[in-house]
Amino acid sequence: MNAADITDRTTHAVQQGTGAWLRLREGFPTASEAPAALGVSKYVTRSELLRRKHTGVQPEPDAATLGKFAAGHAAEAEARPLAEGIVGSDLFPTTMSATVDGLPLLASLDGQTLEGDVIWETKLWNEDLAAAVRANDLPAHYTVQMDQELLVSGAERCLFTCTDGTPERFVSCWYEADEGKFRELLAGWLQFNRDLAAYVVPQAAEPAPAGKAPDTLPALRIELTGQVTASNLAEFKATALGAIRAVNRDLQTDQHFADAEKAVKWCADVEQRLAAAKDHALSQTATIDALFKTIDDISSEARRVRLDLDKLVTRRKGELKDAEVARARDALSMHVLAVNAEISPARLQHVAELGAAIKGLKTLDSVRAKLDAAVAAEKVCLDTRAREIRENLTHFRAAGAGLGFLFSDLAALALRPADDFRTLVAARIEQHKAAEARKEAERQAAEAARIAAAEQRARDEAAAAERQRMEADARAAEQARQDEQDREDARRRALDLERQAATVPAPIQMQIVPPSAPSQPEPATLNLGAICARLGFTVSAHFVGDVLGIQPAATDKRASLYTERQFGLICERIAAHVRTLAATHKQAAA
Repeated sequence: MNAADITDRTTHAVQQGTGAWLRLREGFPTASEAPAALGVSKYVTRSELLRRKHTGVQPEPDAATLGKFAAGHAAEAEARPLAEGIVGSDLFPTTMSATVDGLPLLASLDGQTLEGDVIWETKLWNEDLAAAVRANDLPAHYTVQMDQELLVSGAERCLFTCTDGTPERFVSCWYEADEGKFRELLAGWLQFNRDLAAYVVPQAAEPAPAGKAPDTLPALRIELTGQVTASNLAEFKATALGAIRAVNRDLQTDQHFADAEKAVKWCADVEQRLAAAKDHALSQTATIDALFKTIDDISSEARRVRLDLDKLVTRRKGELKDAEVARARDALSMHVLAVNAEISPARLQHVAELGAAIKGLKTLDSVRAKLDAAVAAEKVCLDTRAREIRENLTHFRAAGAGLGFLFSDLAALALRPADDFRTLVAARIEQHKAAEARKEAERQAAEAARIAAAEQRARDEAAAAERQRMEADARAAEQARQDEQDREDARRRALDLERQAATVPAPIQMQIVPPSAPSQPEPATLNLGAICARLGFTVSAHFVGDVLGIQPAATDKRASLYTERQFGLICERIAAHVRTLAATHKQAAA
């Protein structure tokens, strides 16, 4: 057991076998009682221990038992040096108690080392036990006691010896502490305590039945001298048939069975006595029909009752045994229902072979005691399995929270040993997590691909927009260059006209006249499109502004707007510009 499960481990300053030691034992479940509590004792039945614990009355040991105790104590004292030689340390008799999971337990140790890691348990020599020790295959009657001693003391192992105190009769084996055995021991004591709390002292047991035969018959006397001269056969018949027919056939108790078995033997005896009387009569005289008929009637009736009663005894014993087995089976079924309610969805079934447990038992009392012990042992097994299953389910609820869909077979899996169950749960959860991780990786990859595609589209669209912008900029630059070229050409033409004007009559001078504010404001409503439509040919804003020297009166966004007055001025200046060009051309041609 884990150290946290055990509290109040105490060594008691009492000498084993004294009154103080006996009084101390009364308040605890002791190691020597553990085999009986678990139903594996060779000497005390579980039912007997329940009665003793309930009443507090312990049987007084007889002289033979006291003698055996004395021999055991003497052998223990003689064997102690031999055991210490094997252990390699002194062994001290010790009485200890501890509280395990709230259950107080006591153990009286034949010996314990100062370090406390090794204890000693010794039993008086007998050949069967010595053989078991040599084979290291001790009966549960001994191992259960050592389980409690190891649990209470906290020792790691126990040296078990069987000896009469002499080296020649001294055999030993080691018994190790086992967590699983400790759990079985505690479960057995807990079930015993539950049964003890509900225990009711049965009615005082009757003395062992000693069967009673029907009424004793008078001695049968027949004297013949060729005829029956004297006989009490009629009286014998009446008494015999009355006794035979009065035999009880309603068998319910051990007393009834004992009476019936005795009656079977009695009937057989009647048959034998009648046959002997008949033979004696035949030896005296010739056959006498009435005599023989009477004898045959009595013998036949005795035989019939004997056979019928013998069958009845066998049948009724079987019926009552079956009833006791059914009672025990019902008790187990009710316990299974209660256990299954706690471990749902898992389910357990009891596997106790109740019929085999009472095989060979003769009395109903022994049948009931054996069945009660078998039921208690099976309850302990069921409770132990249920606790393991509950631990599995608790682990599952913690480790598999929200993952119940992975464990549709939980009812079967929960029956597995704890290590297997936990390994399987972890494996399934890991597989699920790996699958989910793969799905998430695939989703992330798909999302990354989608994002990459979107980013690529964005880049392509940005590149296309950049190309369009660059093309637009190029067109704008080209347009600007063309406009600059047009202005440059206009300036050159203007310079040429000025040079030509120096050699020809002075043309009308075009002065750049900024728009003047009329006395009343004139709206600017004409754009270049409207002006070109009126002129019948196209002129540009550059030509109007730089060549003709007329600036727009207003602008609307990027459009130049002119007034009606400015249109007239444009027409005049175009005409003057054309006349100048014509004169220049004419002079150049001459």
